[in-house]
Amino acid sequence: MMDTLRRLQAITLGCSKNRVDTEHILSRIEGLYEIVPESEEDADVDVLLLNTCGFIGDAKEESVDAILQAVERKKDGRVGQVIVFGCLSQRYADDLPGLIPEVDAWFGARDFAPLIKALGAEPSAEYSPSRHLTTPSHYAFLKISEGCDRRCSYCAIPAIRGRHRSVPMEELVEEARMLAAKGVRELIVIAQDTTYYGLDLYRRRALAELLGRLSEVEGIEWIRIHYSYPDDFPEDVLEQMAVNPKVCRYMDIPLQHISDKVLANMRRNVDGAWTRNLISTMREKVPGVVLRTTMIVGHPGEGEEEFRELLDFIGEARFERLGAFKYSEEEGTYGADHFPDDIPDEVKQARWDELMERQSLISLAYNQSRVDTETKVIIDSYSDGVFVCRSEFESPDVDGEILVKYDSSALGGIDPYSLVGEFMTVHITGADEYDLIAEPVALC
Repeated sequence: MMDTLRRLQAITLGCSKNRVDTEHILSRIEGLYEIVPESEEDADVDVLLLNTCGFIGDAKEESVDAILQAVERKKDGRVGQVIVFGCLSQRYADDLPGLIPEVDAWFGARDFAPLIKALGAEPSAEYSPSRHLTTPSHYAFLKISEGCDRRCSYCAIPAIRGRHRSVPMEELVEEARMLAAKGVRELIVIAQDTTYYGLDLYRRRALAELLGRLSEVEGIEWIRIHYSYPDDFPEDVLEQMAVNPKVCRYMDIPLQHISDKVLANMRRNVDGAWTRNLISTMREKVPGVVLRTTMIVGHPGEGEEEFRELLDFIGEARFERLGAFKYSEEEGTYGADHFPDDIPDEVKQARWDELMERQSLISLAYNQSRVDTETKVIIDSYSDGVFVCRSEFESPDVDGEILVKYDSSALGGIDPYSLVGEFMTVHITGADEYDLIAEPVALC
């Protein structure tokens, strides 16, 4: 009689780069554990593995709350061991064990080998493209580099993750082939800074070449780019986006601000004129491109004049997607060491509210402009007679969705559940500031 496998559940907090780390670790212990999906909240498990985020205040608070909840599950007898790794435990390695002694083991963001060994597997120094996917099987994140050489004033990532290290192109292509063999049809390319890719290995920015290589992988139909840095942006990436049908006309490029004064304080290596010119170039070279960005309000040096300049820029650039953060002073960063965090929290909140209200009108206008058009979508899920879909202009988890009511006659009576992960053409009939409503036209 075979022994019952121990049950392990992994919970990933923070960014998609953390999710890729979790998936690589889970692939190394497959066969040793029954891996319980993250969605099964409060499941009884032998090991609860928490991948934490330590980027900014809100993310750190979320991670600490998750650890404390895991400890409560352990006290209730629903969890055997609690093991914590990732950015938070890397950043506060000396403090956390004493503060939360109920955690059985702590590992940093770069402690993969000892973590894998602690879970009972033999770590290997050899590269492996293997992943245990925790996303829906039709899309996956592809992390093309680790670490960052930037020294933005507000960011602790270089201290947590170390210097920039590109993954060799051959290994990424091999990983993409493996993912395609699992049924992945959309790759979301991520890194701390995707446009920096290749400088350490090839002495040149090689993202455009990588996109071309990835697009040759059979089964991959969409490639999406996230986390691009504006400084010295490689324009050959825009050429790929304009001519390569597999590269989505979608760019995630965190700009953070437009004021010369604030950008200088942030140590972003660009000014407002550079930023405006880059946005203009993107829209000129890739007609119809959708731009997602993030902004920070309340950074030291942002007075009322600088904030009004930011609001004016939002109205001028009309980003289709935009998110914003309130500045959080992080110990060990340039900002914490050189600037007083002297903007009151209530002012930061008021600025955030006003910026997001302005953006909501822009997002609504963009979505309404798409009504009565047709677009190709991928089906992410189905329930209660409705498909949840995305076009090339929406990224999972961060953007809105396209909701499509199942129509048996339009789709040939095919079981709707079997269509998850497939592409279809839809006709957009309605819009709000977040989501679109559409009708099915035909499967692609």
